[in-house]
Amino acid sequence: MGHRKKHAPKRGSLAFLPKGRAASSVGRIRFWPEIDAETPILLGFAGYKAGLTHVFMVNDKSGSSDFGKEVAHAATVIDVPPIIVCAIRAYIKNPYGLQSFTEAWMKKPPKDLNRALTPPKNHNPEQAFKKMEENLEKIVEFRLLVATQPRLASVPKKKPDVMEIKVAGAQIQEQFEYAKNLLGNTVSATDIFKEGQYVDAIAITKGKGFQGPVKRWGVRLLSHKARKTKRGIATLGPWHPARVQYSIPRAGQMGYHQRTEYNKRILKIGADGSEVTPKGGFLRYGQINGAYILIDGSVPGPTKRLIRLRAPARPPRRVPEEPPKIVSISLESPQG
Repeated sequence: MGHRKKHAPKRGSLAFLPKGRAASSVGRIRFWPEIDAETPILLGFAGYKAGLTHVFMVNDKSGSSDFGKEVAHAATVIDVPPIIVCAIRAYIKNPYGLQSFTEAWMKKPPKDLNRALTPPKNHNPEQAFKKMEENLEKIVEFRLLVATQPRLASVPKKKPDVMEIKVAGAQIQEQFEYAKNLLGNTVSATDIFKEGQYVDAIAITKGKGFQGPVKRWGVRLLSHKARKTKRGIATLGPWHPARVQYSIPRAGQMGYHQRTEYNKRILKIGADGSEVTPKGGFLRYGQINGAYILIDGSVPGPTKRLIRLRAPARPPRRVPEEPPKIVSISLESPQG
């Protein structure tokens, strides 16, 4: 039998260098897509990753060799308790980009919010609304400052995660009215997303600490006879330029980086977590008590990590009209 050439490209993209640890465990969204909706809508949501299961569903991707057949897919379950809209932030444009113009805070922020930040005392939202209304022609976008409710999920913490979510669709006047009605109220996943649609998942990946070049970059193991090191790299680069280039695979931090996974399909949004919780609960997570989102495939990060879901930045051209038909969801114990 002839020698088969091994195909082992270097892992990881140099576009992600330097691979430092993420500044926060909450993913930062730097881009919000433009959408043509007749009514205003929020462009994102957030939940906590509970774990992975598998589902049997009917493949509805036309052109696929399995079209119309029952297929098994891995699926991620995300615990999505309602989020609280704590504040509205208005933005204006300056030569350098967006600039925060003013904020309107809810009158009685939840007690747990003090664990994350110090909300303004005796804030008068009506005054802020008046200022926004007078300057509506200057304001280019509204974003809502929302807080998660970890007490309603099975994560072992009380401190809410706070983030911004952009309001899009319709005209700025309607966006303002929409945001005003939401201030101080809770928003559920079903208010924003629907079954069968695609979303982007933004999260911080599993941290793996300090790793050598073989694990971090997938470089080849050296011969044990050739030199003193096996799991290092063979060369640090040429003599000239007389320095180590950034593209040389070196040891360092691996994991705990922010990553965005595009076009994850929502298979199901449910209100009763017992429909998807396996026997004995999810490993290292437990039971899901309330609402959940079932997503096709995997999402970044370990169990309990906050997963931010966003309207798709580059949606696929063909999206099936109907949500997928799920035959069954596996509830078998992951430990047997």
